[in-house]
Amino acid sequence: MTTTTEAGKMKRSFKMPTVYTILFSIIALVALLTWIMPAGKYDYLVNGTDVVIPAAEVLDYDGGERLLPIPGTYQELESSPQGVIDILMAPIKGFHKAVDVALFVLVIGGFLAVTMRTGAMDSGVAAIVRKFRGREQMMIPVLITLFALGGSTYGMAEETVAFWAVILPVMAVAGYDRMVAAGIILLGSGVGVLASTVNPFATGIASGFAGLPIGDGIVLRVIQLAILIVLASWYVMRYASKVKADKANSVLADIEFDDEFSHVNEDTGEFTTKQKWTMGIFFGAFLVMIYGVIPWEDMGITAIPTLWWWFDELSTLFLAAAILIAVINRMHEGEFIKTFIEGAKDLIGVALVVAVARGIYVVMDNGVIIDTILNWAEGVVTGLSSGVFVVVTYFVHIVLSFFIPSTSGLATVSMPLMAPLADFSGIGRDLIITAYQSASGWINIFAPTAGHLVAGLALAKIPYERFLKWVMPFVIMVLVVTVVLLFAGAAMV
Repeated sequence: MTTTTEAGKMKRSFKMPTVYTILFSIIALVALLTWIMPAGKYDYLVNGTDVVIPAAEVLDYDGGERLLPIPGTYQELESSPQGVIDILMAPIKGFHKAVDVALFVLVIGGFLAVTMRTGAMDSGVAAIVRKFRGREQMMIPVLITLFALGGSTYGMAEETVAFWAVILPVMAVAGYDRMVAAGIILLGSGVGVLASTVNPFATGIASGFAGLPIGDGIVLRVIQLAILIVLASWYVMRYASKVKADKANSVLADIEFDDEFSHVNEDTGEFTTKQKWTMGIFFGAFLVMIYGVIPWEDMGITAIPTLWWWFDELSTLFLAAAILIAVINRMHEGEFIKTFIEGAKDLIGVALVVAVARGIYVVMDNGVIIDTILNWAEGVVTGLSSGVFVVVTYFVHIVLSFFIPSTSGLATVSMPLMAPLADFSGIGRDLIITAYQSASGWINIFAPTAGHLVAGLALAKIPYERFLKWVMPFVIMVLVVTVVLLFAGAAMV
């Protein structure tokens, strides 16, 4: 499997480094900050108890409960600057912390390879394209809406890595380039997470810390979600139509892809019963995954059981599906193992990029500067008028989101500090929640610290800098829309 870039004319020009180098550079930059910024911690309260962990003892706390920072208790501690060895070890420690995601990626690679070996994927994709022939563009808003609903209701992000294997060949046969697939997946799920409505990992956790029901502020968020779905659909469809009209309009026009997603044979003949069973299991695995990860109980739905699945269960699901597909297609044991390993091998680079990205947080945590940044943020927004306050809070959370890409992690550390400040500015705490999740979702649409983003691009072999250049106009539009909505929301209080 290779990907080659047509060098064309020999001319000297700046070449963007790979995403690994970009991430390593961010790790080094964060390590530098640990030498400049003072180390510090808040006192923390053990969630659901009256137990207070003093700042000096937080780093040694090894209980499993969630810790909540106590406003006004920040104090500086002895600095813990991170050196060269720490920088080099960050990806290794990051791999330990992200091993569940990395293993999931490898299993997906094996699952995909086994499915492709049967030929059912080619036949299935060809059948879909034949069915939608002449109406391929209508698939784009439908898929974006589905991904957005997943993001808005249960924070669909890391799970999207699995869907690249489905969307890429469909878009290829439909006559689009890989950036269309990236737009559907990343912008769809991205605007959904940004405008979370009942997402328990963002809205739910933040509402809990702010002392509000999860439904407070949902009207503004639904309006925001609807606007952004329309905006994302328009943006991707507009680009897709240009590419279909002339391949030279593709931002990936000079890249020749040569992998399993590049050679889908549209002339595959009849879609056989065995192939239909194979694709039924293939898509069924995704449906089971979606059901398994949605926290139904947290959403107030108790009529069906909540499975509380995460990456261990998801990896097991796709491994079982790969075995079942091999059995149905009477694949020899040796052939199955060889195919599965080759598929996993193809995605080693994707698994590694997830580990390197997680290394950023490792350096920040070991350098004890996360709370220092939070304390700075707390000071920036204190005493501002309502409209300015909510907009500044949004931008402050953008900075925080870059260093803390986890939506639930950011809610845990920022909401106990930010939500009470809203009371002094005369606005509802629900607006602070909207500002926080809008910021976290916004930066995760394009930042290289978002593991699912860099993993998906690596899987599709789309250079990060090409995606960044392509998506930046959309990112700016989303920023403007969000600022206007937040300011209007504060004005209506």
